[in-house]
Amino acid sequence: MIASNGMTTMTKEHADEIHKSLHEVARVDFSKPIIRNASIAVLYEEALAHESGTGLTAAGALVTDSGAKKGRSPKDKRIVEEDSSKNDIWWGPVNTGMSENSFMVNRERAIDYLNTRERLYVFDGFAGWDPKYRIKVRVVCARAYHALFMRNMLIRPTAEELANFGEPDFTIFNAGEFPANRYTTGMTSTTSVCLNFKRAEMVILGTQYAGEMKKGIFTVMHYYMPRAGVLSLHSSANEGPDGDVSLFFGLSGTGKTTLSADPSRFLIGDDEHCWSDDGVFNIEGGCYAKTIDLSGEKEPEIFNAIRFGSVLENVVFDPLTRVVDYSDKSKTENTRCAYPIEYIPNAKLPCTGSHPKNIILLTCDAFGVLPPVSKLTPEQAMYHFMSGYTAKIAGTEEGVTEPEATFSACFGQPFLVWHPTKYATMLAAKMQEHKADAYLVNTGWNGGPYGVGKRVALKYTRAIIDAIHNGELSKAEYEVYPKFNLSIPKTCTGVPSEILNPAKTWSGSKESYEKSLNKLATLFTENFGRMHADKATPEVIAAGPQL
Repeated sequence: MIASNGMTTMTKEHADEIHKSLHEVARVDFSKPIIRNASIAVLYEEALAHESGTGLTAAGALVTDSGAKKGRSPKDKRIVEEDSSKNDIWWGPVNTGMSENSFMVNRERAIDYLNTRERLYVFDGFAGWDPKYRIKVRVVCARAYHALFMRNMLIRPTAEELANFGEPDFTIFNAGEFPANRYTTGMTSTTSVCLNFKRAEMVILGTQYAGEMKKGIFTVMHYYMPRAGVLSLHSSANEGPDGDVSLFFGLSGTGKTTLSADPSRFLIGDDEHCWSDDGVFNIEGGCYAKTIDLSGEKEPEIFNAIRFGSVLENVVFDPLTRVVDYSDKSKTENTRCAYPIEYIPNAKLPCTGSHPKNIILLTCDAFGVLPPVSKLTPEQAMYHFMSGYTAKIAGTEEGVTEPEATFSACFGQPFLVWHPTKYATMLAAKMQEHKADAYLVNTGWNGGPYGVGKRVALKYTRAIIDAIHNGELSKAEYEVYPKFNLSIPKTCTGVPSEILNPAKTWSGSKESYEKSLNKLATLFTENFGRMHADKATPEVIAAGPQL
């Protein structure tokens, strides 16, 4: 029997306990080795011995390949329509239903595959740093890489907690090496990621991309936490030396990770948080960072976190020196690394904080018309939180020839379970109760759209964030920015005053400025009307652009 809790060899009693549990729920026979909560070294040895394409980098990280899928498959995600949860779920653009019978077909297929493997890996851990709200998660998989990934991303139990773990609150059966049957009712491909809240289970078929497990648990928390009166958020969070907490929301490319990684503040977490009656807590025990074009000069904290215990996905490295080429996109642009949060020098452990003082909504506006910073009313905060706007720029995708607006409700639409209004209403109530200020920060273009204007310099954005944190912008003198009715400061230390109002730096004609402003305002209005008007209050609808 190969089994470890990461420190000592598992006792026969505990080994029999995990066999008995999996035999009852998944028909696993007692003769099969089950490697539970193994140490990093054991999982390295297992991956190197049994998984082709796995190696070690010069820095000591495990490097592996996720197979054909190099990213998430949102179109293949399903949630079972069953009586205990179906009336809570926002069915439609994000959450597609499936029958209980189809789920059981997929589950049977996954377990049949897992039972053909010579060995299985189990990791038992927690989601949520607050013991009052954390859930016990069990991951059952056939790849050591997946076990190590979730060892990094979940909160690792102590030896005592593991000994007393008991039955999990939620279980993932990851049989991602084996395809789904396309002829199963409701399936549209050989990939399937399906959740069943009644059974508290998730089944993965047809994708080995480890991020499906991370975001699957995030989706689970997005359902369970609001039911418990706790707001779940797709955000990063940090804390100042005086204990003041800031939440950062933003889609990919807006600067969420970069701006929350502040050497003068403690990192609570980089991606997933909850806000309870006691404050905020990180959901995860680790970070999952993009590594494309990573360098020690630009992002030293992340670069130095990639060492023994970290998992690198789909990167290219020199076969002789084992040095990773982070600029190589030949496998995918979505190269990633998962590492424990304690690998970040200024991480705050445990990953909890007080009630947030500042809510920062980040956007990268490629139209060049949103101000670098605006102070939001509670209604505006709800409007922009529900909108979740950023923009793609020309050249990033085939066919994108001019700035293209992207809206993702609550800055995390693919992971929402309840209607966005549920999360937005909870956010507004907590902001009001704890007197949090909200700001919209544009890290995108100024002086004109992409290709004409310039992107707001990072040093200016950092100065804006500093002015939020030190209280300068809460006391600043403001003017109203037309059309969007945003309050913009007249001055901000370290930022040229002219760039604070896009109308003053616009390099084209007044007509071109008005055209761009109206175009973006129209896109906001159309999106909100299509997605949220049926649930939003008149006050929130009125907080958007006025055409």
